[in-house]
Amino acid sequence: MTGSLFDDAPFPTAPKGDAPLPERLRPKELDEVVGLEELLGKGRFLRNAIESDRIPSMIFWGPPGSGKTTLARIIAKTTRARFVTFSATSTGIKEIKALMEEARKARQARGSKTIVFIDEIHRFNKAQQDAFLPYVEAGDITLIGATTENPSFEVNSALLSRSKVVVLPALERPQVMTILRRAIEDPTLKKSGVELTDDALDFIAATSAGDARQALNSLQLVSETGSKGSVDAEGVKQILQRRSLMYDKGGDEHYNIISAVHKSIRNGDADAAMYWVVRMLEGGEDPMYIARRLVRAASEDIGNADPQALVLAIAVKEATHFMGMPEAGVALGQLATYLAAAPKSNAAYAGYGEAVREVRQGDNPSVPLHIRNAPTKLMKDLGYGRGYQYAHDFEDQTAAMDCLPEALAGRRFYEPKDVGAESEIRERLEKMRDARKK
Repeated sequence: MTGSLFDDAPFPTAPKGDAPLPERLRPKELDEVVGLEELLGKGRFLRNAIESDRIPSMIFWGPPGSGKTTLARIIAKTTRARFVTFSATSTGIKEIKALMEEARKARQARGSKTIVFIDEIHRFNKAQQDAFLPYVEAGDITLIGATTENPSFEVNSALLSRSKVVVLPALERPQVMTILRRAIEDPTLKKSGVELTDDALDFIAATSAGDARQALNSLQLVSETGSKGSVDAEGVKQILQRRSLMYDKGGDEHYNIISAVHKSIRNGDADAAMYWVVRMLEGGEDPMYIARRLVRAASEDIGNADPQALVLAIAVKEATHFMGMPEAGVALGQLATYLAAAPKSNAAYAGYGEAVREVRQGDNPSVPLHIRNAPTKLMKDLGYGRGYQYAHDFEDQTAAMDCLPEALAGRRFYEPKDVGAESEIRERLEKMRDARKK
């Protein structure tokens, strides 16, 4: 815990001149916040709640640098309630329960309200989160959690159902530029003698991935290490070397981007498929993970419309394993664009799903006797293999016998589409079906 229950300043105040730039420039009033107009505009829920000091339990969900902690600090400054902050990495259940009991007694004795702020609430385990639940239910505390991860997966359902989820979007490029233009007026930065051109600021904004903290840290680094005088975008590139992409291999953004890869392929958008693959690779994703997902797409979305898609996907998977990065990146890009351009059919995927549902929910009748093997005399005597007809003896390589159980006779699990190579498959299957009827 970083603040006592009876500490009026749970957050540091009046940052010193040598504090990091994001800390010195953190907004202290609602009107100073950039990029949250939909939440903090006049008459909006969150602004009304803060200004009227009627704060409900909330979960702030947003990417890094979107303003979650800033909002918590503004609430801490404006509320008349006691404001307590917890750290998920250093607070035990025993300490949580002791302080929650203090909050309960304060409410019962004096009617005092307590707001509890948990930064990175997703790092609290289930037992730690459960420790807050009875006090939230009883109204002893108002809980505010902040997380970069999807609350649906990271916050206990009982706690989540008693909180309002407030989604904070990543800042857009013009909004980051607004923050940077304010920042260059900071006296400490001005003392450095480094003056950034508009294209330099624009480069920092473009490479910050909507993260105000990252943009300000980059600005501070350039100001402290750049040569006195004017610094343009090229100068900034040399100082920063390489941007830090917002990509957490184990977090929500990981699943968002792989979903974008798959859906871009399905929609035939080769440009988007290439872009999202590169985003993952540049963010440090395991190339074999991408290869496995592309193999899946080859079966799920292309299927028999282009049987070579799966062949190429397996070849690229092997090439990725053989070469590693960075060479494998080109092969993965090649495969993503091929899959996007290929004719599409989900008939095999849909048919497999239908068969799975039948097997899991149906009666699972026995294999018909005529298509069972009969390696022993007893099996032959029991009728195994009796009436079996060898398909190669017939003109259309199909005999007039059913291979499904009688209860499922005529059931269709695979319905080929009239697209790509699958149109030929469809034609052949219909021909064989007609031949069996004759």
